[in-house]
This record gives sequence, C-alpha cells and structure tokens, in this order.
Amino acid sequence: MLVSQDTIAAIATPPGNGGVGIIRISGPSVTEIAQKILTKPLIPRHAIFSPFINVDNSIIDTGICLYFPGPASYTGEDTLELQGHGGSVVLDILLRRVISLGARIAKPGEFTERAFLNGKLDLAQAEAVADLIESTTEQSVRSAQKSMQGVFSNQINKLVSELTQLRVYVEAAIDFVDEEIDFLSDGVVENRIVKLIETINEIKKTAQQGRLLRDGMTVVLVGKPNAGKSSLLNALAGHDAAIVTDIAGTTRDILRERIQLDGMPLHIIDTAGLRNSDNLIEQEGIRRAHLEIQKADKILLLIDARDEEDDELINSLPSNIPILKVFNKIDLINIDPKIEKTESGYSCYISIKKNDGMELLKTHLKESVGFDASADNVFLARRRHIEAIRMGSEFVENALSQLKVNKAGELVAEDLRQAQISFSEITGTISSDDLLGKIFSSFCIGK
Repeated sequence: MLVSQDTIAAIATPPGNGGVGIIRISGPSVTEIAQKILTKPLIPRHAIFSPFINVDNSIIDTGICLYFPGPASYTGEDTLELQGHGGSVVLDILLRRVISLGARIAKPGEFTERAFLNGKLDLAQAEAVADLIESTTEQSVRSAQKSMQGVFSNQINKLVSELTQLRVYVEAAIDFVDEEIDFLSDGVVENRIVKLIETINEIKKTAQQGRLLRDGMTVVLVGKPNAGKSSLLNALAGHDAAIVTDIAGTTRDILRERIQLDGMPLHIIDTAGLRNSDNLIEQEGIRRAHLEIQKADKILLLIDARDEEDDELINSLPSNIPILKVFNKIDLINIDPKIEKTESGYSCYISIKKNDGMELLKTHLKESVGFDASADNVFLARRRHIEAIRMGSEFVENALSQLKVNKAGELVAEDLRQAQISFSEITGTISSDDLLGKIFSSFCIGK
C-alpha cells in the first residue's frame, strides 16, 4: 500500500453550472478537514446532511457528505465526497476552503493513480476508467466495463502465469542437468509454446476489436478535384458537412467528421483535390492534405468512373497505407455497384448521388480491419496494449524457433522472460515511472 503524506482534493463534476457539484478529497487529513468544515460527525459509508462551514463560520453551502475510510475506498485511502449545489462559484469557494485546511489540488488522474498504487485496480483497469468516461457508443461503454471488471487483466494474468510456469520448467532443466529433463527433444515445451501462441493470437484478435472500439479508424478521402470526396463525406456523415459545387477546388482546408459504423468509430477526413495549382491557398490545402494522408489508417482514393486512373497520383500516395479505390458516378456509365479484388488491392464502384453501393463500401471498411459488431466478449484496448501484445508474441515465436531450429535452451528461456515482461506491462506489474505518468496525466482532474 502507498502511504500518502499529503491529502488531495478536486472538483469531480464537469465545469459549468449544474444541479449537483462534488468535491472529492483523499488522504490522511480527510477526517481533520471534515471536523472543521462540517457540523456533524462522519459515519463511514453513510450519507450525512450538513452545512459546509467557512473560516468565518458562515455557511458556504449545504449538502451531503459521504465518508469512505481506507482501505475500503476507491483510492484505498480515507476518502470524502462533499456533494453540494453545482454552481461554479460556490464549488470554487468550497474547494478553496478545503485547500486552506491542508489539502492540495490533485493532479490529473491522481485519484485513480493512487487506486492503482494501492492495489485497488491494475493498470489496464485504471485506463478503462478513463475509457468509460470518454466512450461515445453503447458498445464501447459495455467493453470499457468489461475491462474495468478485469476481463482483459484476467486473460493477461493467466498468460503471464503460464509463461512463468514454462520458464521455471525450462530454467530448471538448464540448471539441473543431472535430472535428465531433455526439454529440447521431449516435445513438452514445444507443445506448451504452441498453445501459448494460440492463446496470444486469440487475445490479439479481441484486443484489436477493442482498439477499434476505442480509437476507431481514420480514413482520409483523396483524389482529383470534383471526384466526389466532399459528397462522400456528406453521405457518410448523414448531413451537409462539406460544401459541394461543380467548381473544381471548392475544398481548400481539412474537414473532419466522426461517425459510427455499427459501433465502430470512423474518423473521416476530407482533403483538397490533388492537382498542380498556381493558387497559393489551394497549394496550402494540398500540402495539408499530404500531411493528413501520412497519418491515415486507410486511404479512400476517389476516382470519377468515367476517367482513366492517374498513375502519377497513385504513386504519390504512401505505399505502407492501405488504399481503396472508390470509383464514383457509376450511374453515368451504367455499371452496377460492386467490390472487386485486384492485384493492387480492392476497388469499390458506387454512385454517391444515387446512394448505390454505399452499404457495400461501409461493410468493406469494417471488414478490412476485422471489425465484428456482433462480438460480445470485447474489452477496450489501447495502442500500447496492442504493441505490448505484438512484442510479447514475437518473443514467444522466437522462443519456439530457438527450440526447434537452434536447440538453444538458454535463448528459449531468455525469450520467454522478455515475453513475460512485455505482457506484464499491460497490467502494470512491470511499469516504468514515465509510462505511469503519461497514462494518468491524460485523465480528468477529479478522477
């Protein structure tokens, strides 16, 4: 348990005026502060109705107090919540009174950080708290709840436990050669590593779904002027987000929209038409377009179905980002909507004006990243989780290779150790101070 030397306080409700406002306090001075600010004694886990008293004995506000003695509290420390009226001024006065009695303003995420350091929740669960607050769909809320309840953590902990047991077996065989444990050829270790890889692949698949639910996919619309980029943005967004005219080069700046495809967040970015231009404003728009293209998860290249493909334009796009060629205006040349696999990828034939092929396009976008809206066992995952799983997976696969190809027991043990470290970083069993600081600094102040 973390023994805090100071007491922290913060407004735990959003800025602005509301019916209720909450001041949250945590630390060793909670009971002393309560004695000076309340007129009634605290009763653990009972709601107390009391005035909140200022230094001159005037009443700041009147409301409800909730006291949770540690370790049976959110942070694991003595915690007090003062629930008064939600006016920004009265909350500020009340917070100043609490600070004058020995507390300090909490840093972003410090309440949850103390909960983590006191073992009330692990790092993946702590991150799920912030993800729940930021969730924008019902499915992401359910998935964040699963992470908070430990579904993700339990899978990782079980995996780390299996890695630990396997390491013990391998290292024992290395250290005690007289026991005649020939793990290099008896098949036991190989079978266990193969099963580990299967387990990791399942976790990886579910985590990728969770990452998509949390972060979504960023799609950048590119193409020549008047290919239909802004029309596609409007069609996907369901409203007129972009100005659409017959004048080439209407879109000069970057336009952004966030929509949902069956629960998957989709970040759509409309860009200026890519062409050679003497117009300084249009040149700046094209420069910004190329910057957004570099950050895309997927590029939708809009092409007028009546035109030839522009090889120079295609070659100017990054080779490491998937490109979907979207041939628009098929109604003008009597082509049916379809998705077609080609040597270079996929092509989609649609008519935005007639709304033909739009469902095909949406389905392809979801399928291209493996999103399954019907999955009910998904937990939210972050990019750092995906990266940790990827690294851990590589170490386990290296261990299998060292076992089968090189017959190198010491290298097998080392790869398993590195894999264990990678997976342990997800739950915070092994974490650097820099990582913890980065994670909790992204939380809101009162959490």
